[in-house]
Amino acid sequence: MPKVVLITCASSGIGKSIANYLSEKGMIVYGTSRKKEEEFSFPYKMIALDVFDVNSIQKAVSDIIESEGRLDVLVNNAGMGITGSIEDTPTEEMKKVFNTNFFGAIDVMKTVLPQMRKQHSGKIINVTSIAGYMGLPFRGVYSATKGALEIITEATRMEVKQFGVQIVNIATGDFATNIAAGRYHTPVFENSAYKEKYQENLNLMDSHVNSGMNPKVMAKVVFTIIENKNPKIHYKVGGIMEKFSIVLKRILPDKMYEKLLMNHYKV
Repeated sequence: MPKVVLITCASSGIGKSIANYLSEKGMIVYGTSRKKEEEFSFPYKMIALDVFDVNSIQKAVSDIIESEGRLDVLVNNAGMGITGSIEDTPTEEMKKVFNTNFFGAIDVMKTVLPQMRKQHSGKIINVTSIAGYMGLPFRGVYSATKGALEIITEATRMEVKQFGVQIVNIATGDFATNIAAGRYHTPVFENSAYKEKYQENLNLMDSHVNSGMNPKVMAKVVFTIIENKNPKIHYKVGGIMEKFSIVLKRILPDKMYEKLLMNHYKV
């Protein structure tokens, strides 16, 4: 029996790559977008879902269960980026990113869990970020949202294990996608104390995305997790140095690690 998979934010980027790959592998894939489903022409089904709207999430999940009779996998991929110094970034914009990357992901999990508990089976794959393992200058809010989702994954997987449901996360590095275009960029204010350093870091972030990995690498890891009966808790998908940065944080003294980051980001 082919697995039924729900992937949030599957109209572009990593989500689209995962959806295409799982479809090729014979799975029944439902991708989501805030746009109307008839606006897309993909080899998988697209449905409307807005992670800001609990009613929208409930309708999308209910429609899938009504059509397929089950839901085997959730790939919690919806997210948005944000850049800027903590001092200059509007708090309201910070809240929007938390509502997408953190609370939105939680609301989707809460909506699929009753069906997975009923089935006594299911996998939830939360897409986080290697940036969530450390506080990065001018990306602190983004790092915080992804780090928070990592911790929620650890906690929730212990709560639902008794029901046969598995929850894992994948921390991603830089991928060649259009994520930079969808970020909230705090303006480079003329009178900002951070003007020069922030602009340098914006240029550095964009170059990292432009030279990032092929999203199909991520899709293959997701497929492996779905097929694995006993997947790991944490997966990291990124460049060698990105993954090594997590190891360095574990073994180096705090201030030495901070100095390495400051040298890299020229702050």
